[in-house]
Amino acid sequence: MTEMKLDNTAPGQPGADTWSDEDLDLLRQTVRRFVQQRLQPLEAAIDQADDVSPELDAKIRQEALELGIYGFNFPQNLGGPGLSVKARCVIYEEITQTSMPLVEALGHLPLTLAYCDSGQKAGLLKEIVSARKLMTYALTEPGAGSDLGAIQTRGVSVEGGWLLNGSKQFISNAQTADYIVVLSCTDPAAPIKRRLSTFIVRKDNPGIKGMVRYQKMGWRGYHLNGFSLEDCFVPHEDVLGAPGQGFEVMMSCINTDRVFSAFRAWGIARRAQDMAIEYARERKAFGARLADHQAIQFMLADNDVELRAASLLAHEAAHLTDIDDPQARIAASRAKLYATEMGSRVVDRVMQIFGGMGYMTELPIERFYRDMRAFRIGEGTSEMQRIQIARHILQH
Repeated sequence: MTEMKLDNTAPGQPGADTWSDEDLDLLRQTVRRFVQQRLQPLEAAIDQADDVSPELDAKIRQEALELGIYGFNFPQNLGGPGLSVKARCVIYEEITQTSMPLVEALGHLPLTLAYCDSGQKAGLLKEIVSARKLMTYALTEPGAGSDLGAIQTRGVSVEGGWLLNGSKQFISNAQTADYIVVLSCTDPAAPIKRRLSTFIVRKDNPGIKGMVRYQKMGWRGYHLNGFSLEDCFVPHEDVLGAPGQGFEVMMSCINTDRVFSAFRAWGIARRAQDMAIEYARERKAFGARLADHQAIQFMLADNDVELRAASLLAHEAAHLTDIDDPQARIAASRAKLYATEMGSRVVDRVMQIFGGMGYMTELPIERFYRDMRAFRIGEGTSEMQRIQIARHILQH
């Protein structure tokens, strides 16, 4: 099959309304081939080493850029391909069937960059979209995760810029990022929507102190870091958005990030289910294939239903987010909650189908089991999603 290469400069590139089923199928096969042939063979070694070398990470990013899928979630006005929501969902479904550090290298970029001013667009934004530089954002603190009102990091206006003081934890790839977008409280007396500001802290800033890397149960090779900010000076030109606009800046990407989490969980669960189906067809026990035993059939059927339900919720959330529908926030919460909890149930059943072999490191099932657990915590815990959903249904 011919390979598709996305190119946001080509006049004939399929846009939001011109993707045919054939286009989407070709896109799916192209991304699937890259994931299965290039990325999945790297997973075991990365998991064992709990690291990805900078050279390999840069090489994968470049390959994704050449294929045209790096920054696939970005609109054209931010330097991305401006794909339709259907095309983005196809890519979501395929890239999520590899491990966390490798998914990260494919460039699902933060939409907070929409708040770049003209100078930041000419510099920072171009560097990020071209995969030359990496960016992450730092929200979580020892006493503040989903509760933005509890943010303790302070930003104080000084001559020429701002001084930041505080600490952050569980920040994705802070140690290897070139830019860290730090959420800070700049007006403690203001309402929450005007209390916070976002600052671009550069890698070489001497105010970044005590960078640590956490050891984790899963997501091995994917860095989670903690650090402190001590009189960290940030010039005015490195404020992202206006001062006091931090809440809006961070919320601008929360729906898409939660939808991505839903797809990530779905992708791992779908891959595990496919492995279980193949194994059940081949493995024999008590004189019959596992696939012929009703107990196994029931587990596979439950997985199938749950995967289908999660897929529908994720696609609905992606569509509503794409059209900026007022229901998008709750749709993203539903998708994130259900898909991430579904994923743990599906992988648990798959491990049961594989029996003792599923528990061994020779197969990726045990890694799926470890990796899946964290999705119920990151990007807003399951409990936070339930709170948001309950408030919504009780108010309407």
